[in-house]
Amino acid sequence: MNSERGNILLSIARAEISRVLDVPCAADETASWLAEHGACFVTLTQSGELRGCIGSLQAHRPLLADLKSNAVSAALRDPRFTPLTIDELDITTVEVSLLSESQEMQVRGEADALAQLRPHVDGVIFEYGHYRSTFLPQVWENLARPRDFLAMLRRKAGLPDDFWAEDVKLSRYTVTKWSESEKQLKEPLADRPGEQTTLAKSPVMAGQPKEQRHG
Repeated sequence: MNSERGNILLSIARAEISRVLDVPCAADETASWLAEHGACFVTLTQSGELRGCIGSLQAHRPLLADLKSNAVSAALRDPRFTPLTIDELDITTVEVSLLSESQEMQVRGEADALAQLRPHVDGVIFEYGHYRSTFLPQVWENLARPRDFLAMLRRKAGLPDDFWAEDVKLSRYTVTKWSESEKQLKEPLADRPGEQTTLAKSPVMAGQPKEQRHG
């Protein structure tokens, strides 16, 4: 069932990107679970390099609508890249990450935060005043040490790598990920037998639950 869902999500994301680029492409959108609220990220890569990544941190609309919107935004509206072109469509790999609800981390300081982070499991949301950023769990592949992961997360938010303050807020979530390049389900480690999952509360980024974020 999970593998089937992944194939459906990937085909819809690719079809929606193709549609906005005027390339005919059909996908089955009839599955009933697509009408349920869900939050996802759509990541585009070319030869393993990031080409676009946009998503929602909070489920605020039907998953089908969230997926389509984020797919188009990843292709055309990620401010870090120029819009995807028709010529790039065939060399672009689509990945869809379905997010769990997130949980605020109770930390007593930076050292405690670093000790609590779970490499290759946690997606992390950093918040301090109006500064906000997030990294999907996939980012651990390039930043394997918690200290480096947190440093780059702060830099992404627009703060110094070593910044810390008492009212810093960290939240974490897991993802279930499907990629056209893998053709198989990537289960969050915390959900595998023998592991514990401690995810619950979902925060609002920048006070706007509908706001999209790049990963």
